[in-house]
Amino acid sequence: MDTIWLLPALGFYALASIGFIADRIRRNSRLSGCAIAMLAAGAVFHALDQVARGLQAGNIPVANFAQSLSFLAWLTALASLVLIVRLRLAVVGAFVAPSVLLALGSSLLATRSGTLAMPDTLRSFWLPIHVTLALLGEALFVIAACVSLVYLVNEARLKAKRPFGPSDEFSPSLEKLDRINYRLLGWGLGALSLAIISGAIWAQGTWGRFWSWEPRELWSLVTWVLYATLLESRIAVGLRGRRAAALTLVFFTVLVGSYLGVSLVYPGKHGGTFG
Repeated sequence: MDTIWLLPALGFYALASIGFIADRIRRNSRLSGCAIAMLAAGAVFHALDQVARGLQAGNIPVANFAQSLSFLAWLTALASLVLIVRLRLAVVGAFVAPSVLLALGSSLLATRSGTLAMPDTLRSFWLPIHVTLALLGEALFVIAACVSLVYLVNEARLKAKRPFGPSDEFSPSLEKLDRINYRLLGWGLGALSLAIISGAIWAQGTWGRFWSWEPRELWSLVTWVLYATLLESRIAVGLRGRRAAALTLVFFTVLVGSYLGVSLVYPGKHGGTFG
């Protein structure tokens, strides 16, 4: 099913990406306000597409890889808007907005024409709960990776005496970025934990066993262990700063590889081969 909303969303995300990057280059804080408005407009049009597809599917629109990637992009846009507006962290938009643009663009390229038939086993109230929690966790990890990139770039430029962006209250300190990264990891791990629990309950009721060791479940567990280890290291041994940011990026690379690999190579019961 094609809708008229995705192309405007893609256009606004592109404008937001240009605006955030231009704001960093030209050091003009007015551009960040326009970029935030463009990101919000893109999220609104994206939401209209999600509603249209959801009405057609009769449930949350995640019937295949393209739709799940689009839903992930939308959640990332929404979560990043909250972060940028509430914490005055427009600098993160220079990395988040292009990430959302890339994800949605890839989703459009991977979209196949025709109507998707969702299996009856997936038409459950557990579907929106499980999938939203799982993709929200991944969206928060996306933003944590972007915050880590900002941290590493800021640190490098500060050492070179070339601050990254305007030297005012909208330019976050390294300490603030490290603290935000920690909170994002915690919230992301919490969402992923609830996703795994809800998925196990759903699987027990549907297939008679809560765990089947298929690739998506296995890699979800691997991802959980990696991020739990990182979070525990931050709490127990005081891991922070450059090392924490670097490990966040390393684990995010594993997350991206597992998401793409499992979704495209062997999705099993999780990934929309039924489309």
